[in-house]
Amino acid sequence: MSQKSSTPSRERRIKRICVRQGLHLMTAQKPDKQVLAHGGYMLRDAETMAIVLGDKGYLFSADLDDVEAYLDALE
Repeated sequence: MSQKSSTPSRERRIKRICVRQGLHLMTAQKPDKQVLAHGGYMLRDAETMAIVLGDKGYLFSADLDDVEAYLDALE
């Protein structure tokens, strides 16, 4: 299975985990070249609205692997 076809299912699974952890998975709606090269995602705390991942250097700097690693570290 190609990476492109698995991305939507990965996003859905990650969103479910985020809800359990009190987080929102945010995606770049209009990604620029930097975001397209690496990233496209941020995690935000649902209660405080603080960005907890994906704002280092530029907004939406995390990719799905970064998000999964962060969530794995929480569990």
